Amino acid sequence: MAVKLKICGMKFPDNIREVGELKPDYLGFIFYRKSPRYFEGDIPEIPQHIKKTGVFVNASVKEIADKVEQFGLRAVQLHGGESADYCTELGNTVPDVEIIKVFSVKDEFDFQQLLPFENTANYFLFDTKGKHPGGNGYTFDWRVLKNYPSEKPFFLSGGIGLEEVEKVCEFLNSPEYKSVARLCHAIDLNSKFETKPGYKNTGDLKEFKSKIVCQQQ
Repeated sequence: MAVKLKICGMKFPDNIREVGELKPDYLGFIFYRKSPRYFEGDIPEIPQHIKKTGVFVNASVKEIADKVEQFGLRAVQLHGGESADYCTELGNTVPDVEIIKVFSVKDEFDFQQLLPFENTANYFLFDTKGKHPGGNGYTFDWRVLKNYPSEKPFFLSGGIGLEEVEKVCEFLNSPEYKSVARLCHAIDLNSKFETKPGYKNTGDLKEFKSKIVCQQQ
């Protein structure tokens, strides 16, 4: 099955419509006020199959539930220090919404951190550890994921741009990564496709999508 595509950090209505026409599987909207991609206003109409995803950092369950109702979010991405108990409470509050728990990775990672979340998150997301909670613009060492001990599907994120197409395709198709690549649910794109924070270059996104699709056929 082909890997899915998530485009995150959307901010401007016209750009949201343009990116929506590329038919990604997920569109991410950041509800973290300290982010330059902080979203406010209304989300314009986009194709129904696209899962609107809210990105939060240590928000209250009520705040997330309110945003889910307001914007029709179908997935929630947790970028802070949210606990497994928090995820359980959130899942009980918004039971039809996918919960994506983010973990930051650099040169190494303690996979024991995942264990409490095995039954509380729908997906994991591995992002690059940096000074900001997302959108740092560079990749982590994907070889770390060879030791991934879980059967839970995950999102691959962190500084992925057009110049990483070959690297992504190698990760998805190389026998070296076969055991873990089969669990890669989606590729998450953000800052490497921007002309300014929150505004995506649709031409570059289209090129990335076409190359990834061709490599998976």
